[in-house]
Amino acid sequence: MAEEFDLVVVGGGPGGYVAAIRAAQLKMKVAVIERENLGGICLNWGCIPTKALLRAAEINHLLHSLDHYGFAVDNPRFDFAKVIKRSRNVANQLSSGVKGLMKKHRITVFDGHGKLAGPGKVAVSKDGKPVAEIAAKHIILATGARARVLPGMEPDGKLIWTYREALVPDALPKRLIVIGSGAIGSEFASFYLNMGSEVTLIEVLDRILPVEDAEVSAFVHKAFTKQGMKVITGAKVQGVRKEGDSVAAIVEAGGKVTEIKADRLISAVGIVGNVEDLGLEGTKVKVDRTHVVIDGYGRTGEPGVYAIGDLAGPPWLAHKAMHEGVIVVEAIAGLHPHEMDVTNIPGCTYCRPQVASVGLTEAAAKAAGHEVRIGRFPFIGNGKAIALGEPEGFIKTVFDARTGAMLGAHMVGPEVTEMIQGYGIARTLETTEAELMATVFPHPTLSEAMHESVLDAYGKVLHI
Repeated sequence: MAEEFDLVVVGGGPGGYVAAIRAAQLKMKVAVIERENLGGICLNWGCIPTKALLRAAEINHLLHSLDHYGFAVDNPRFDFAKVIKRSRNVANQLSSGVKGLMKKHRITVFDGHGKLAGPGKVAVSKDGKPVAEIAAKHIILATGARARVLPGMEPDGKLIWTYREALVPDALPKRLIVIGSGAIGSEFASFYLNMGSEVTLIEVLDRILPVEDAEVSAFVHKAFTKQGMKVITGAKVQGVRKEGDSVAAIVEAGGKVTEIKADRLISAVGIVGNVEDLGLEGTKVKVDRTHVVIDGYGRTGEPGVYAIGDLAGPPWLAHKAMHEGVIVVEAIAGLHPHEMDVTNIPGCTYCRPQVASVGLTEAAAKAAGHEVRIGRFPFIGNGKAIALGEPEGFIKTVFDARTGAMLGAHMVGPEVTEMIQGYGIARTLETTEAELMATVFPHPTLSEAMHESVLDAYGKVLHI
Protein backbone atom coordinates (compact mmCIF):
# COMPACT_ATOMS: atom_id res chain seq x y z
CA MET A 1 0.00 0.00 0.00
CA ALA A 2 1.08 3.57 -0.68
CA GLU A 3 2.49 5.47 2.29
CA GLU A 4 0.20 8.40 3.04
CA PHE A 5 1.17 12.02 3.66
CA ASP A 6 -0.70 15.30 3.96
CA LEU A 7 1.66 16.91 1.47
CA VAL A 8 4.20 15.64 -1.04
CA VAL A 9 6.72 18.04 -2.57
CA VAL A 10 8.39 16.95 -5.81
CA GLY A 11 11.74 18.73 -5.82
CA GLY A 12 13.96 19.75 -2.91
CA GLY A 13 15.24 23.10 -4.15
CA PRO A 14 14.64 26.44 -2.38
CA GLY A 15 10.91 26.48 -3.12
CA GLY A 16 10.40 22.80 -2.36
CA TYR A 17 12.28 22.51 0.91
CA VAL A 18 10.87 25.79 2.27
CA ALA A 19 7.33 24.66 1.42
CA ALA A 20 8.02 21.39 3.23
CA ILE A 21 9.35 23.16 6.34
CA ARG A 22 6.37 25.52 6.50
CA ALA A 23 3.99 22.59 6.12
CA ALA A 24 5.77 20.72 8.92
CA GLN A 25 5.44 23.80 11.13
CA LEU A 26 1.71 23.65 10.47
CA LYS A 27 1.65 20.02 11.72
CA MET A 28 1.35 18.39 8.33
CA LYS A 29 2.94 15.03 7.55
CA VAL A 30 5.30 15.90 4.71
CA ALA A 31 7.46 14.10 2.15
CA VAL A 32 10.03 15.59 -0.21
CA ILE A 33 11.24 13.80 -3.35
CA GLU A 34 14.64 14.89 -4.67
CA ARG A 35 16.58 13.12 -7.42
CA GLU A 36 19.91 14.93 -7.02
CA ASN A 37 20.92 17.20 -4.13
CA LEU A 38 18.76 18.91 -1.54
CA GLY A 39 18.95 22.66 -2.07
CA GLY A 40 18.45 22.27 -5.82
CA ILE A 41 20.24 24.35 -8.42
CA CYS A 42 20.41 27.40 -6.15
CA LEU A 43 22.47 25.89 -3.35
CA ASN A 44 24.46 23.46 -5.47
CA TRP A 45 24.90 25.00 -8.93
CA GLY A 46 23.56 28.55 -8.84
CA CYS A 47 23.07 31.32 -6.32
CA ILE A 48 25.42 30.13 -3.59
CA PRO A 49 28.55 28.83 -5.38
CA THR A 50 28.50 31.77 -7.81
CA LYS A 51 28.53 34.19 -4.88
CA ALA A 52 31.53 32.35 -3.43
CA LEU A 53 33.31 32.77 -6.76
CA LEU A 54 32.34 36.42 -7.06
CA ARG A 55 33.71 37.04 -3.57
CA ALA A 56 37.05 35.64 -4.75
CA ALA A 57 36.94 37.91 -7.79
CA GLU A 58 36.21 40.90 -5.55
CA ILE A 59 39.23 40.06 -3.39
CA ASN A 60 41.41 39.70 -6.48
CA HIS A 61 40.26 43.11 -7.69
CA LEU A 62 41.02 44.68 -4.30
CA LEU A 63 44.47 43.06 -4.18
CA HIS A 64 45.27 44.81 -7.44
CA SER A 65 43.87 48.12 -6.17
CA LEU A 66 45.71 48.31 -2.84
CA ASP A 67 47.76 51.36 -3.75
CA HIS A 68 44.56 53.41 -3.66
CA TYR A 69 44.24 52.57 0.05
CA GLY A 70 47.91 53.08 0.91
CA PHE A 71 48.96 49.45 0.86
CA ALA A 72 51.47 47.52 -1.22
CA VAL A 73 51.68 43.78 -1.83
CA ASP A 74 54.27 42.32 -4.14
CA ASN A 75 53.06 39.90 -6.80
CA PRO A 76 49.52 39.09 -5.59
CA ARG A 77 48.46 35.73 -6.99
CA PHE A 78 45.85 33.03 -6.49
CA ASP A 79 45.43 29.27 -6.74
CA PHE A 80 42.48 28.89 -9.10
CA ALA A 81 41.83 25.29 -8.06
CA LYS A 82 41.47 26.42 -4.45
CA VAL A 83 39.10 29.20 -5.50
CA ILE A 84 36.86 26.63 -7.19
CA LYS A 85 37.21 24.16 -4.31
CA ARG A 86 36.10 26.77 -1.78
CA SER A 87 32.95 27.52 -3.79
CA ARG A 88 32.10 23.80 -3.87
CA ASN A 89 32.70 23.49 -0.13
CA VAL A 90 30.33 26.39 0.52
CA ALA A 91 27.66 24.73 -1.63
CA ASN A 92 28.14 21.37 0.08
CA GLN A 93 27.92 22.94 3.53
CA LEU A 94 24.57 24.53 2.76
CA SER A 95 23.18 21.42 1.07
CA SER A 96 24.08 19.46 4.18
CA GLY A 97 22.33 22.13 6.21
CA VAL A 98 19.12 21.49 4.31
CA LYS A 99 19.41 17.79 5.14
CA GLY A 100 19.62 18.80 8.78
CA LEU A 101 16.50 20.93 8.46
CA MET A 102 14.58 18.03 6.96
CA LYS A 103 15.58 15.84 9.88
CA LYS A 104 14.77 18.56 12.43
CA HIS A 105 11.24 18.97 11.08
CA ARG A 106 10.71 15.20 10.66
CA ILE A 107 10.20 15.49 6.93
CA THR A 108 10.54 12.23 5.01
CA VAL A 109 12.97 12.54 2.09
CA PHE A 110 12.82 10.14 -0.85
CA ASP A 111 15.92 9.89 -3.04
CA GLY A 112 14.62 9.58 -6.57
CA HIS A 113 12.43 10.97 -9.33
CA GLY A 114 8.82 11.83 -8.55
CA LYS A 115 6.01 11.42 -11.07
CA LEU A 116 2.25 11.84 -10.78
CA ALA A 117 0.64 8.40 -10.80
CA GLY A 118 -3.05 9.24 -10.65
CA PRO A 119 -5.15 11.48 -8.42
CA GLY A 120 -3.37 12.02 -5.11
CA LYS A 121 -0.55 9.61 -5.92
CA VAL A 122 3.15 10.00 -6.73
CA ALA A 123 5.47 7.25 -7.91
CA VAL A 124 9.13 7.45 -6.91
CA SER A 125 11.83 5.79 -8.98
CA LYS A 126 15.63 5.76 -8.99
CA ASP A 127 17.63 4.92 -12.11
CA GLY A 128 14.45 3.59 -13.70
CA LYS A 129 13.63 1.27 -10.82
CA PRO A 130 10.59 1.79 -8.58
CA VAL A 131 11.35 2.99 -5.06
CA ALA A 132 7.97 3.79 -3.55
CA GLU A 133 4.42 4.90 -4.24
CA ILE A 134 3.14 7.59 -1.93
CA ALA A 135 -0.22 9.25 -1.54
CA ALA A 136 -1.20 12.75 -0.50
CA LYS A 137 -4.19 15.03 -0.78
CA HIS A 138 -1.87 17.87 -1.82
CA ILE A 139 1.09 17.66 -4.22
CA ILE A 140 3.47 20.53 -4.95
CA LEU A 141 5.57 20.36 -8.12
CA ALA A 142 8.86 22.18 -7.56
CA THR A 143 11.13 20.60 -10.15
CA GLY A 144 12.85 23.82 -11.23
CA ALA A 145 14.42 24.53 -14.59
CA ARG A 146 17.58 23.99 -16.61
CA ALA A 147 19.68 25.96 -19.07
CA ARG A 148 18.15 26.64 -22.46
CA VAL A 149 20.17 25.08 -25.26
CA LEU A 150 20.32 26.77 -28.67
CA PRO A 151 20.82 24.65 -31.82
CA GLY A 152 24.47 24.63 -32.79
CA MET A 153 25.57 25.68 -29.29
CA GLU A 154 24.95 22.45 -27.44
CA PRO A 155 27.21 22.28 -24.37
CA ASP A 156 29.93 19.65 -24.63
CA GLY A 157 31.42 20.08 -21.16
CA LYS A 158 34.75 21.17 -22.64
CA LEU A 159 34.59 24.08 -25.07
CA ILE A 160 30.95 25.12 -24.66
CA TRP A 161 29.71 25.52 -21.09
CA THR A 162 26.46 26.04 -19.28
CA TYR A 163 26.51 27.46 -15.76
CA ARG A 164 27.43 24.01 -14.41
CA GLU A 165 30.69 23.72 -16.32
CA ALA A 166 31.45 27.40 -15.69
CA LEU A 167 31.35 26.70 -11.94
CA VAL A 168 33.92 23.90 -12.01
CA PRO A 169 36.48 24.69 -14.75
CA ASP A 170 39.78 22.83 -14.88
CA ALA A 171 41.63 26.08 -15.43
CA LEU A 172 41.06 29.79 -15.93
CA PRO A 173 40.47 30.40 -19.66
CA LYS A 174 42.64 33.10 -21.15
CA ARG A 175 39.84 34.13 -23.53
CA LEU A 176 36.13 33.65 -22.84
CA ILE A 177 32.92 34.36 -24.74
CA VAL A 178 29.68 34.75 -22.79
CA ILE A 179 26.45 34.69 -24.80
CA GLY A 180 23.54 36.26 -22.93
CA SER A 181 23.78 39.24 -20.60
CA GLY A 182 21.07 38.51 -18.08
CA ALA A 183 21.99 37.98 -14.44
CA ILE A 184 23.71 34.63 -15.04
CA GLY A 185 25.72 35.77 -18.05
CA SER A 186 26.72 39.10 -16.51
CA GLU A 187 27.82 37.48 -13.25
CA PHE A 188 30.02 34.91 -14.99
CA ALA A 189 31.43 37.57 -17.33
CA SER A 190 32.26 39.75 -14.32
CA PHE A 191 33.82 36.88 -12.36
CA TYR A 192 36.11 35.69 -15.13
CA LEU A 193 37.07 39.23 -16.12
CA ASN A 194 38.07 40.09 -12.55
CA MET A 195 40.05 36.86 -12.28
CA GLY A 196 42.06 37.79 -15.39
CA SER A 197 40.29 36.36 -18.45
CA GLU A 198 39.74 38.37 -21.62
CA VAL A 199 35.94 38.41 -21.82
CA THR A 200 33.56 39.18 -24.67
CA LEU A 201 29.90 39.54 -23.65
CA ILE A 202 27.34 39.14 -26.45
CA GLU A 203 23.67 40.15 -26.21
CA VAL A 204 21.03 39.78 -28.93
CA LEU A 205 18.97 42.71 -27.60
CA ASP A 206 20.00 46.33 -27.83
CA ARG A 207 21.30 46.53 -24.25
CA ILE A 208 22.75 44.29 -21.57
CA LEU A 209 20.74 43.38 -18.46
CA PRO A 210 17.61 43.99 -20.56
CA VAL A 211 15.10 43.52 -17.71
CA GLU A 212 16.69 46.37 -15.75
CA ASP A 213 16.00 50.09 -16.11
CA ALA A 214 17.65 51.46 -19.25
CA GLU A 215 19.84 53.87 -17.27
CA VAL A 216 21.18 51.02 -15.16
CA SER A 217 21.91 48.92 -18.25
CA ALA A 218 23.81 51.79 -19.83
CA PHE A 219 25.85 52.37 -16.66
CA VAL A 220 26.86 48.71 -16.34
CA HIS A 221 27.75 48.56 -20.04
CA LYS A 222 30.07 51.53 -19.57
CA ALA A 223 31.54 50.07 -16.38
CA PHE A 224 32.21 46.68 -17.98
CA THR A 225 33.88 48.36 -20.94
CA LYS A 226 36.04 50.50 -18.65
CA GLN A 227 37.14 47.33 -16.84
CA GLY A 228 38.33 45.86 -20.13
CA MET A 229 35.39 43.71 -21.16
CA LYS A 230 34.28 43.73 -24.79
CA VAL A 231 30.50 44.14 -24.91
CA ILE A 232 28.54 43.58 -28.12
CA THR A 233 24.80 44.31 -28.18
CA GLY A 234 22.23 43.90 -30.93
CA ALA A 235 24.20 40.83 -31.96
CA LYS A 236 23.11 37.53 -33.43
CA VAL A 237 25.31 34.46 -33.10
CA GLN A 238 25.09 32.78 -36.49
CA GLY A 239 27.08 29.76 -35.44
CA VAL A 240 29.87 28.30 -33.36
CA ARG A 241 32.97 26.59 -34.69
CA LYS A 242 35.20 24.29 -32.63
CA GLU A 243 38.84 23.83 -33.47
CA GLY A 244 41.17 21.82 -31.24
CA ASP A 245 41.18 23.39 -27.79
CA SER A 246 39.43 26.60 -28.87
CA VAL A 247 36.05 27.81 -30.02
CA ALA A 248 34.89 30.64 -32.26
CA ALA A 249 31.55 32.44 -32.45
CA ILE A 250 30.37 33.89 -35.76
CA VAL A 251 28.57 37.08 -34.78
CA GLU A 252 26.46 39.46 -36.84
CA ALA A 253 26.18 42.97 -35.40
CA GLY A 254 25.79 46.39 -36.95
CA GLY A 255 25.53 44.91 -40.42
CA LYS A 256 28.89 43.17 -40.14
CA VAL A 257 29.80 39.55 -39.54
CA THR A 258 32.88 38.83 -37.44
CA GLU A 259 34.47 35.74 -35.95
CA ILE A 260 35.40 35.95 -32.28
CA LYS A 261 37.85 33.35 -31.01
CA ALA A 262 38.17 32.14 -27.43
CA ASP A 263 39.27 29.20 -25.32
CA ARG A 264 35.79 28.62 -23.89
CA LEU A 265 32.22 29.79 -24.49
CA ILE A 266 29.43 30.10 -21.91
CA SER A 267 25.86 29.90 -23.17
CA ALA A 268 23.56 31.81 -20.81
CA VAL A 269 20.50 32.38 -22.98
CA GLY A 270 17.71 31.58 -20.56
CA ILE A 271 16.15 28.55 -18.94
CA VAL A 272 13.37 26.04 -19.61
CA GLY A 273 11.11 24.41 -17.04
CA ASN A 274 11.59 20.77 -16.05
CA VAL A 275 8.13 19.59 -17.10
CA GLU A 276 9.13 16.31 -18.70
CA ASP A 277 8.31 12.93 -17.16
CA LEU A 278 6.16 14.41 -14.39
CA GLY A 279 3.04 12.47 -15.33
CA LEU A 280 1.19 15.58 -16.48
CA GLU A 281 -0.40 13.72 -19.37
CA GLY A 282 -4.06 13.07 -18.69
CA THR A 283 -4.24 15.75 -16.00
CA LYS A 284 -5.66 19.25 -16.20
CA VAL A 285 -2.25 20.80 -15.60
CA LYS A 286 -1.51 23.29 -18.39
CA VAL A 287 1.98 23.97 -19.67
CA ASP A 288 2.86 27.20 -21.48
CA ARG A 289 6.31 27.46 -23.07
CA THR A 290 7.79 24.82 -20.73
CA HIS A 291 6.29 26.38 -17.58
CA VAL A 292 3.31 25.15 -15.56
CA VAL A 293 0.41 27.61 -15.47
CA ILE A 294 -0.74 28.57 -11.96
CA ASP A 295 -2.95 31.11 -10.22
CA GLY A 296 -1.91 33.48 -7.42
CA TYR A 297 -1.88 30.63 -4.92
CA GLY A 298 0.14 28.17 -7.00
CA ARG A 299 -2.89 26.11 -8.02
CA THR A 300 -2.81 24.31 -11.36
CA GLY A 301 -5.86 23.15 -13.30
CA GLU A 302 -5.64 19.77 -11.58
CA PRO A 303 -7.29 19.63 -8.12
CA GLY A 304 -4.72 19.08 -5.38
CA VAL A 305 -1.73 19.75 -7.64
CA TYR A 306 0.30 22.96 -7.25
CA ALA A 307 3.47 24.35 -8.83
CA ILE A 308 6.05 26.82 -7.56
CA GLY A 309 9.43 28.31 -8.42
CA ASP A 310 11.22 28.22 -11.76
CA LEU A 311 8.83 25.52 -12.99
CA ALA A 312 5.99 28.04 -12.70
CA GLY A 313 7.70 30.77 -14.72
CA PRO A 314 9.47 34.09 -14.21
CA PRO A 315 10.99 35.73 -12.38
CA TRP A 316 13.38 32.80 -11.99
CA LEU A 317 14.58 33.63 -8.51
CA ALA A 318 15.13 31.46 -5.45
CA HIS A 319 13.47 33.94 -3.09
CA LYS A 320 10.41 34.02 -5.32
CA ALA A 321 10.24 30.22 -5.15
CA MET A 322 10.57 30.25 -1.36
CA HIS A 323 7.79 32.80 -0.93
CA GLU A 324 5.55 30.92 -3.36
CA GLY A 325 6.09 27.77 -1.33
CA VAL A 326 4.95 29.50 1.85
CA ILE A 327 1.90 31.00 0.11
CA VAL A 328 0.81 27.63 -1.28
CA VAL A 329 1.19 25.81 2.03
CA GLU A 330 -0.55 28.50 4.06
CA ALA A 331 -3.41 28.57 1.55
CA ILE A 332 -3.73 24.79 1.87
CA ALA A 333 -3.85 25.22 5.66
CA GLY A 334 -6.60 27.84 5.36
CA LEU A 335 -4.51 30.76 6.64
CA HIS A 336 -5.58 33.10 3.79
CA PRO A 337 -2.16 34.46 2.70
CA HIS A 338 -1.85 37.28 0.20
CA GLU A 339 -1.38 36.27 -3.42
CA MET A 340 2.08 36.58 -4.91
CA ASP A 341 2.80 40.05 -6.34
CA VAL A 342 5.82 39.64 -8.58
CA THR A 343 6.36 43.40 -8.79
CA ASN A 344 7.38 43.32 -5.13
CA ILE A 345 10.11 40.73 -5.70
CA PRO A 346 13.59 42.29 -5.71
CA GLY A 347 16.00 41.25 -8.43
CA CYS A 348 19.77 41.24 -7.86
CA THR A 349 22.80 40.80 -10.10
CA TYR A 350 26.08 40.34 -8.23
CA CYS A 351 28.49 41.56 -10.90
CA ARG A 352 30.88 44.48 -10.41
CA PRO A 353 29.16 46.94 -10.06
CA GLN A 354 26.24 45.27 -8.29
CA VAL A 355 22.71 45.78 -9.62
CA ALA A 356 19.42 45.57 -7.72
CA SER A 357 15.84 46.59 -8.46
CA VAL A 358 12.24 46.20 -7.40
CA GLY A 359 8.97 47.27 -8.99
CA LEU A 360 8.51 49.03 -12.31
CA THR A 361 11.18 50.60 -14.48
CA GLU A 362 10.58 54.16 -15.64
CA ALA A 363 9.60 52.90 -19.10
CA ALA A 364 7.22 50.26 -17.68
CA ALA A 365 5.60 52.80 -15.36
CA LYS A 366 4.95 55.18 -18.23
CA ALA A 367 3.67 52.34 -20.41
CA ALA A 368 1.22 51.44 -17.63
CA GLY A 369 -0.22 54.95 -17.81
CA HIS A 370 1.47 56.52 -14.79
CA GLU A 371 2.62 60.11 -14.75
CA VAL A 372 5.94 59.72 -12.97
CA ARG A 373 8.32 61.63 -10.76
CA ILE A 374 11.92 60.45 -10.95
CA GLY A 375 14.60 60.82 -8.32
CA ARG A 376 18.31 60.08 -8.78
CA PHE A 377 21.29 60.22 -6.46
CA PRO A 378 24.89 59.33 -7.40
CA PHE A 379 27.15 57.49 -4.96
CA ILE A 380 29.81 60.14 -5.59
CA GLY A 381 27.66 62.30 -3.31
CA ASN A 382 27.65 59.72 -0.52
CA GLY A 383 30.31 59.96 2.17
CA LYS A 384 30.44 56.24 2.98
CA ALA A 385 30.84 55.30 -0.70
CA ILE A 386 33.75 57.71 -1.06
CA ALA A 387 35.35 56.40 2.15
CA LEU A 388 35.03 52.83 0.82
CA GLY A 389 36.66 53.86 -2.44
CA GLU A 390 33.54 52.79 -4.37
CA PRO A 391 31.79 56.00 -5.47
CA GLU A 392 30.59 54.67 -8.84
CA GLY A 393 26.89 54.14 -9.36
CA PHE A 394 23.55 55.68 -8.51
CA ILE A 395 20.08 55.07 -7.13
CA LYS A 396 16.97 55.85 -9.14
CA THR A 397 13.46 55.96 -7.72
CA VAL A 398 10.17 56.07 -9.61
CA PHE A 399 6.99 57.52 -8.07
CA ASP A 400 3.44 58.07 -9.24
CA ALA A 401 3.20 61.84 -9.58
CA ARG A 402 -0.46 61.89 -8.53
CA THR A 403 -0.48 59.60 -5.49
CA GLY A 404 3.16 59.50 -4.39
CA ALA A 405 3.15 55.68 -4.53
CA MET A 406 6.60 54.17 -4.97
CA LEU A 407 6.42 52.39 -8.33
CA GLY A 408 9.98 51.17 -8.53
CA ALA A 409 13.59 51.53 -7.44
CA HIS A 410 16.76 50.80 -9.42
CA MET A 411 20.24 50.69 -7.97
CA VAL A 412 23.75 50.14 -9.29
CA GLY A 413 26.85 50.39 -7.14
CA PRO A 414 28.37 49.19 -3.86
CA GLU A 415 26.34 46.66 -1.85
CA VAL A 416 23.04 47.60 -3.50
CA THR A 417 21.98 43.93 -3.38
CA GLU A 418 21.94 44.25 0.43
CA MET A 419 20.04 47.56 0.39
CA ILE A 420 17.26 46.87 -2.10
CA GLN A 421 15.14 45.17 0.57
CA GLY A 422 14.51 48.58 2.11
CA TYR A 423 12.60 49.55 -1.00
CA GLY A 424 11.06 46.07 -1.08
CA ILE A 425 9.54 46.70 2.34
CA ALA A 426 8.34 50.10 1.16
CA ARG A 427 6.59 48.48 -1.79
CA THR A 428 5.00 45.79 0.38
CA LEU A 429 3.71 48.43 2.83
CA GLU A 430 2.41 50.53 -0.09
CA THR A 431 4.57 53.38 1.15
CA THR A 432 4.44 56.83 -0.41
CA GLU A 433 7.17 59.43 -0.70
CA ALA A 434 5.96 61.06 2.54
CA GLU A 435 6.91 58.11 4.76
CA LEU A 436 10.23 57.59 2.99
CA MET A 437 11.19 61.25 3.32
CA ALA A 438 10.22 61.21 7.01
CA THR A 439 12.41 58.15 7.69
CA VAL A 440 15.73 58.88 9.40
CA PHE A 441 18.64 57.08 7.68
CA PRO A 442 21.84 56.56 9.69
CA HIS A 443 25.01 58.47 8.79
CA PRO A 444 27.43 57.60 7.35
CA THR A 445 25.91 54.73 5.40
CA LEU A 446 25.41 53.80 1.79
CA SER A 447 21.68 53.69 2.53
CA GLU A 448 21.58 57.47 2.80
CA ALA A 449 21.69 57.52 -0.98
CA MET A 450 18.31 55.78 -0.94
CA HIS A 451 16.86 58.66 1.08
CA GLU A 452 18.48 61.27 -1.14
CA SER A 453 17.06 59.69 -4.28
CA VAL A 454 13.55 59.99 -2.84
CA LEU A 455 14.21 63.59 -1.82
CA ASP A 456 15.46 64.35 -5.33
CA ALA A 457 12.18 63.17 -6.86
CA TYR A 458 10.45 65.93 -4.92
CA GLY A 459 13.01 68.71 -5.25
CA LYS A 460 14.40 68.31 -1.74
CA VAL A 461 17.76 66.59 -2.34
CA LEU A 462 20.44 67.79 0.06
CA HIS A 463 23.86 66.65 -1.08
CA ILE A 464 23.99 67.38 -4.80
